[in-house]
Amino acid sequence: MEHCVFIHTNHKQIVGAHVAQYALRRYSHHNDRFDVKIIELKDYPFFSAREGQLYLRDGMKRRWLNNDLQSFTPLRFMPPELMNYAGRAVVIDPDIFAVSDVWDLLNRDMQGKAIMCRPRTGTKGRFDRCLASSVMLLDNAKLRHWQVEENFGEMFEFRRDYMNWICLKTEPRETIGLFENEWNDFDRLTPQTRMLHTTKRKTQPWKTGLPIDHRPREKYPFFPPLAWVMKARRKLFGEYAFLGHYRPHPDPNQEKLFFGLLKECVEKGIVTETMVREQMNQNHVRHDAFEILDRTPPLAPAA
Repeated sequence: MEHCVFIHTNHKQIVGAHVAQYALRRYSHHNDRFDVKIIELKDYPFFSAREGQLYLRDGMKRRWLNNDLQSFTPLRFMPPELMNYAGRAVVIDPDIFAVSDVWDLLNRDMQGKAIMCRPRTGTKGRFDRCLASSVMLLDNAKLRHWQVEENFGEMFEFRRDYMNWICLKTEPRETIGLFENEWNDFDRLTPQTRMLHTTKRKTQPWKTGLPIDHRPREKYPFFPPLAWVMKARRKLFGEYAFLGHYRPHPDPNQEKLFFGLLKECVEKGIVTETMVREQMNQNHVRHDAFEILDRTPPLAPAA
């Protein structure tokens, strides 16, 4: 098809990816007009080939770890190549859940832009001009320079900074348009939300109580001593030492949405009980997931 939504993920976020795929279909009235595909880190050997090697991130050299929670992020640049640089794609993180028809985004007027997205919030958005590539609408024909294996390799040659890449600073700004924030709503679920992004990793609803397994930032330009402390912690005690545990999401409605979607996935056999238990055993899904499912009320029918 000429239109496809891609969900990029790794083994740690695979349950979220399946729920995200289901949500896209549940809320669309145009399912015959687009494909939905999950792309996984394990299927691209050039990632595993770089395990433990130093790469450039935020101006510093870090070791590439395929087991990190967010090791999948360079895959968000794969869709143009996978679609032979034709048609349109939407690419989303595995912690993003549609609550409206994604066809409205896939089919919109891009006004000649190659990419549409939204700005980041916080210091990255206000001071660093970072754009949120976690949801992008792509005109694939205009992105032939996206050669992911080659671009990924440039990080290890210290010619490409991971953060500049993820923040779309490597793209000419005039080729990027902005869509409404509601298409990538950061931990905010309102009647206007089109796709919910549970972007605050510490409060992702399916991880509550588990040990934190994502790498925190180590660059704090407005308070350098904190950067020194974080760097020393990692070097002395390991990547995830003293980071604590995932906390409950502050908005119960967002937890109900995720577990309502997961409940329907289990009932329809899209996600099996065996898969959920395996993910629980690997500390990728909270250990009380079935208790949460039992008390989660049914979702309202899709409008």
